[in-house]
Amino acid sequence: MAMTGDFSAPAGIRVPDSTLAREATELVRDSASELIYDHSRRVYFFGALQGRNRNLDFDPELLYVAAMFHDLGLGEPFHDSGRRFEVDSADEARRFLREHQVPEDGVRRVWTAIALHTTPGIPEFMEPEVALVTAGVEYDVLGIGYHDIGEADRAAVVALHPRPDFKRRILDAFTEGIRHKPQTTFGNVKADVLAHYVPGFVRGDFVRTILDSPWSE
Repeated sequence: MAMTGDFSAPAGIRVPDSTLAREATELVRDSASELIYDHSRRVYFFGALQGRNRNLDFDPELLYVAAMFHDLGLGEPFHDSGRRFEVDSADEARRFLREHQVPEDGVRRVWTAIALHTTPGIPEFMEPEVALVTAGVEYDVLGIGYHDIGEADRAAVVALHPRPDFKRRILDAFTEGIRHKPQTTFGNVKADVLAHYVPGFVRGDFVRTILDSPWSE
């Protein structure tokens, strides 16, 4: 697959030069904030770099689409969906890929990569595209594996897509994206966000849920 001629890309990692990738870029640029757009592009680059480090044979086009769509569900159109933002993001990606007649195996990989990107401990054991979206997210948001990527490559990615005040701004974006559906944070890492930033939020309790179930014993 051809890649774009962006020679400032880090260590030869370039965005796929395809209609699918270009239209994914346009859709996310038009639909999401600059914060989410830049973050999503960094997730692709960091995920691809980690894929190279791990000798994983991944499809750059599928990885790119998954990275670009992974946070789309945080946007205002999805605030009242009642579903996890990861599922809203994954469903948007699936719709987009099917419109472009991508084979169902590719659609499934992208959907799964997006849906599981906030569920640590599972994606790393799945297909490369699934593993690498999570790796890219964990690198950019949490700094996991920070030293796995060299300083020059890391700086090249950030030069392409800067991250001013990123920690605060991404936490604000998470909060606004999920505060309207707090029940969707039960059992996943986003409950921590609402616990920090939404007064009165009550975290779901797995043990209490079992004990209070309608079963007698």
